[in-house]
Amino acid sequence: MSDIFIETKGRAGRITLNRPKALNALTYAMCLEIEKALDAWRDDTSVEVVVIDAAGDKAFCAGGDIQEMYDTGITGDYSYGRTFWSDEYRMNAKIAEYPKPIIAFMQGFVMGGGVGVAGHCSHRVVCETSQIAMPEVGIGLVPDVGGTLLLSRAPGGMGEYLALTAARMGPGDALHAGFADTFVPREYWLDLISQLEQNGDVTKIAEVAETPPDAPLADKQERIDRLFEHGLDGIVSALEDDGSDFADVALKAIRRNSPLAMAVALVNIGRAREVDEIRAVLGFEYEYTYRSMEHGDFLEGIRAAIVDKDRNPQWKYALGDVPISVVEEMTANLGPNALAL
Repeated sequence: MSDIFIETKGRAGRITLNRPKALNALTYAMCLEIEKALDAWRDDTSVEVVVIDAAGDKAFCAGGDIQEMYDTGITGDYSYGRTFWSDEYRMNAKIAEYPKPIIAFMQGFVMGGGVGVAGHCSHRVVCETSQIAMPEVGIGLVPDVGGTLLLSRAPGGMGEYLALTAARMGPGDALHAGFADTFVPREYWLDLISQLEQNGDVTKIAEVAETPPDAPLADKQERIDRLFEHGLDGIVSALEDDGSDFADVALKAIRRNSPLAMAVALVNIGRAREVDEIRAVLGFEYEYTYRSMEHGDFLEGIRAAIVDKDRNPQWKYALGDVPISVVEEMTANLGPNALAL
């Protein structure tokens, strides 16, 4: 059975991720197929909109399929991972810059690579089961696939909070943070997609939109702004001093994650606020991901979370001891190896 279904139906180009047992994790081949379809439909006048959805109830896409990256990287071969990332990022950029409407239907888990597919679409639909997150720092990576751009545009310190804690957003918070546009109950999705196929009219989305559920993180926006204001060490100190249940939960999450990755993530969010387009941000992200297996915590993070599953990663640096010089090295321009889109 194919990992991805691609077809045209009526006026819509249709892309359906089809690995429900693997939470629709994105493989390298799936990235290339999505890009190929977008290229084919760009100038096809019979295709007026693109609809991206996924099979199953548990996930739109829970991230990238990183097993092959680990298997090759652990042998000292970093080329596969670098090629995967560069080609995936090119696909992310094409989604963000696409001249036709792309509607993503995001049920269940939408994480990492899933955000890279859905988060840059022109119309991002969530439902009551949606759980969106950028959890990369937990495996020694930084938020990537253009997710740093979304984090940098979130209100106040929300982007820093989401990046460092890998917190999951329900539909209400996803709308508040700018990771989604519209809440439509799942029961209406099939009919809505059918209408989009028939007439290509994206105004149909607003006709079935409803007020989203509560947004608990949005209710804590003022506290988040205050606590996530000053660098990694400053954030940790502020959380320790705050002493609230919210701060304790956030601090516990931060202490699990890669200090190096978190430090770089904060730098990247700051840099993303200074630019206006996704290609520059993808370039920032690639500076770390390119180096992440050889010089970062990525392989150790995968070992602890996926391979040995001991949940006890041995990060390169302790919290509070990440040298500024190393952060600068991990975010330095790659010269001839820089991301070329």
